[in-house]
Amino acid sequence: MIEDLKTQSDTLISHLQVENIHQRILTLRGHRVMLDSDLAVLYGVPTKVFNQAVQRNTDRFPEDFMFQLSRAEANSLRSQIVTLKTERGKHRKYLPFAFTEQGVAMLSGVLRSQRAVQVNIAIMRAFVQMRRMLVSHVDLARKIDTLERTYDAQFRVVFDAIRALMEPPKTPRRRIGF
Repeated sequence: MIEDLKTQSDTLISHLQVENIHQRILTLRGHRVMLDSDLAVLYGVPTKVFNQAVQRNTDRFPEDFMFQLSRAEANSLRSQIVTLKTERGKHRKYLPFAFTEQGVAMLSGVLRSQRAVQVNIAIMRAFVQMRRMLVSHVDLARKIDTLERTYDAQFRVVFDAIRALMEPPKTPRRRIGF
């Protein structure tokens, strides 16, 4: 029984890696977030059910854990290719919620299924991996800045020498000839 659960959880995590969680992480209001609809898909529940579970536990989600998008933010995220269906109940009625990394971690206390645990593990790993990539980019930017300063200083000497050669002499030379 325990082996079956482990095999199922390993399969789920590998499936989540294939889905590429990184593509679902957005940057809004200076935070890396995931939208409620994306999280609902990962957890395998309808968005409405997901949001109802969150609304029953609003005290667990302060503004730095979860916030609702403004109309302008929601419109900017909507794909220009996809059009709303005209049938009743085929599009969102309410503005989406965005969950920060801390909000996603808090979801593990609200959603208690085995799948929810495995999804949270995979999402937390994706956030950690993303943070590591950002740190490595910062280190790379520092190295490039150091190289630019080093080479700018070396080239400055060359440019100063060229400018010195281009300047006319300060003392007049004696004319040769008659």
